[in-house]
Amino acid sequence: MQVNHIALYVNDLEAMKDFYIKYFGASANSKYHNVKTGLQTYFLSFEDGTRIEIMNKPNVTQKEGTLERCGYIHVAFSVGNQEKVDELTETLKDDGYQVISGPRTTGDGYYESCILDPEQNMIEIVA
Repeated sequence: MQVNHIALYVNDLEAMKDFYIKYFGASANSKYHNVKTGLQTYFLSFEDGTRIEIMNKPNVTQKEGTLERCGYIHVAFSVGNQEKVDELTETLKDDGYQVISGPRTTGDGYYESCILDPEQNMIEIVA
C-alpha cells in the first residue's frame, strides 16, 4: 500500500501552485473546476511520483490556530543532501519566506530546516 496523494485547502490556488513549482520542482495538471460546487483543484506531481492536491472552494475558511495543533502539521521534502537544504533554505529566506528553524541536525539525526509557505503551512526541507 502507498499514499496516493495528500490534499490541502488553500486560499490562493494560483500562488500556492506557483510556490510548489518554483521551489520544489512540482508540475501541475490542468486546473479542475466544478462549476456546480465552486471547487477548483490542481494535482501537483513531484519527480518521485508523490502528489499533493491543492484545493479551493467558496466558504472554506482558514483554520485559526498555531503550528502545534491536531491535524495537518507539515510536509517534508527530501532534497538529497545538506548543501541543498542550505541552498533552498537560503533562497526561500531571500525571497521573503519565514524560516522557523534550521538548517540544523535534529535530535533524531535529520538535517533539516522548516519554513512557512505562502499560507503559513509548515514545510520541512530534509537532506
